[in-house]
Amino acid sequence: MIITVTLNPAIDKTVEVKNFEPGRLNRVKSVRLDAGGKGINVSKVIKSLGGISKATGFLGRENSSFIINYLNRHNIENEFVFLSGETRTNLKIFDSSRKVITEINEPGPEVEDTDIENFERVLFKNVQQGDIVVLTGSVPKNAEEDIYGIWIKKLNKNGVKTILDAEGNLLKEGIKQSPYLIKPNIHELEGLLGYKVSGVKEIESFAKKLIEDFNIEIAVVSLGNKGAIFVNRSQTVYAHGPQVDIKSTVGAGDAMVAALAYSIEKELDFEKAVTLSMAAAAAKTMVEGSKPPSIDIIRTLEKQITYEIV
Repeated sequence: MIITVTLNPAIDKTVEVKNFEPGRLNRVKSVRLDAGGKGINVSKVIKSLGGISKATGFLGRENSSFIINYLNRHNIENEFVFLSGETRTNLKIFDSSRKVITEINEPGPEVEDTDIENFERVLFKNVQQGDIVVLTGSVPKNAEEDIYGIWIKKLNKNGVKTILDAEGNLLKEGIKQSPYLIKPNIHELEGLLGYKVSGVKEIESFAKKLIEDFNIEIAVVSLGNKGAIFVNRSQTVYAHGPQVDIKSTVGAGDAMVAALAYSIEKELDFEKAVTLSMAAAAAKTMVEGSKPPSIDIIRTLEKQITYEIV
């Protein structure tokens, strides 16, 4: 079983505007609402791939029905801890002329220590040896920054594989506890390093150092439209995505994480995991908002992925 954790979910409101101009009147061409938050996005794409996951995390009680109904309607198993207040709404402005997304994200509700304890009971009640837990995204502002690290340490003791996709101190503290896989983007990697990196070899070198120093099995560094670098203990692959008509970049990294989790669960070989995760990420950019791509699009794009062994 794959369990996704979303501690700061969102209702994603995506508006399409042609030639968006800050400070001016802009007229909206279309609007869509999606159940969002990185872990929830992962569960949605796992469903597209034909896999099964359980979505967990926190939801603000006052407007929780939108996300719960969305997940139930799409047959995605879920179990959330409810907080007082509202789940945040994140505004995504898609400029259809420039193919650029502007994101305006709310902070989300606060949590108390008792809320964290309640969620821990939900999480550890659901996991079994051999499961995969995806820890991804931001956390409520008053949650501890080592919260993912604390859970990774406990999950490792239970024989659970963890995937960490986070930034800042959440990533820095999390990697200290040896997650199975990490997936920083290039900006998150540079934030961890404290300086800009240049070139595939430098990225590979640092990814290998993380694997060795923190006993991590796989490190994936996404490079946006320049592809991604996949590193395990014996191999480095630099993969390139296909050229596609972009409708939204929101959730592309989550789609990659979903395919990686699916590949680990299905024990796919490393190069198959590379092509599937690259295809899932590219396919996600072809659909509006944080809507998941179809399996047909993913399989078509998978045949177009090129890569080289570094």
